[in-house]
Amino acid sequence: MKKRKTKYTDEAIGKIKIVDDFLPPPKGLVLKEETTKITISLTKSSINFFKNEAAKHHTNYQTMIRALIDKYASHYI
Repeated sequence: MKKRKTKYTDEAIGKIKIVDDFLPPPKGLVLKEETTKITISLTKSSINFFKNEAAKHHTNYQTMIRALIDKYASHYI
């Protein structure tokens, strides 16, 4: 199956709302805190991303995923 090519134009795309980037970079996801065990299914591509980033920063990928979810949740609390 051929991948569709996206065409870009200079025309207006409608009303745009810019949202501040509140998520930290992968390096900022290595803090420790009390945890509760759960089961979650994630895509292989997401797991591979976090495993690669965790290896670069000498930490555990699960810790990075936990920190990402914590940061997201704290933004809306």
